Amino acid sequence: MRSAAVTPEGDRIRWVELPGQEPPRVYVHGLGATSPAYFTEAAADPRLSGHRSLLLDLLGHGISDRPTHFDYTLESHADAVANALTAAGVSAAEVIAHSMGGSVAVVLAARHPHLVSRLVLIDANLDPIPRAPGSSGSSGIAAYSEEEFVTGGGWEEVRDRVGPHWWSTMRLAGREALHRSAFHLTRGSDPTMRELLLDLKIPRTFLLPESDGPLPGTEALTEAGVSVVAVPDCGHNIMLDNPKAFVAATAAALTPQD
Repeated sequence: MRSAAVTPEGDRIRWVELPGQEPPRVYVHGLGATSPAYFTEAAADPRLSGHRSLLLDLLGHGISDRPTHFDYTLESHADAVANALTAAGVSAAEVIAHSMGGSVAVVLAARHPHLVSRLVLIDANLDPIPRAPGSSGSSGIAAYSEEEFVTGGGWEEVRDRVGPHWWSTMRLAGREALHRSAFHLTRGSDPTMRELLLDLKIPRTFLLPESDGPLPGTEALTEAGVSVVAVPDCGHNIMLDNPKAFVAATAAALTPQD
């Protein structure tokens, strides 16, 4: 395990690192998750292994610190990741990022372009999300006030409805971190993640479950050079639901085109 201080207060982001060649690859998890649990199987697959790979946990999640003073906006998450990558001597990384992590990765690439050479987004959030009381995802968490979520029973209600798989990693996140991350994810960035993605000039791939149907805005994305790939036999957690297809699609996305 490696770590780096990423805030003025010394809060640390931690990651599991696999050795290998350049360019480096950085794996970033979604809300309430942790990269080693979600990406180890894929990163170790022969079709993806052999590169220096950082399975990184966002601040407030997994094995990283959980400061209560941090605001957990997408921009602050991206800047903290940038500080960790800089401390690790990483630049021009191929970033593979899931869900909220994909939103953070888009903002990272826009704010710190020297750190990202290629993006693979896995069912990432590209637009603001309406808050929906009772939902088990970010929209449900963000529907609570922070006080309601942290001390008013919201955390327990979310625990009881997300199911044992997601809760196995969500329980590692700080309560303030989880709520603020969800709140700012539903609010999105300014410009939006979709607008930032359209403007990026690096190779970009967006993976989504085939069962979800067409991705809204696909035509504009493809016109801007984003490769949109539907993956069969999976839900939102593509890398866990169909790891073989995920690795194949990711390996293809990371293969330089002549």
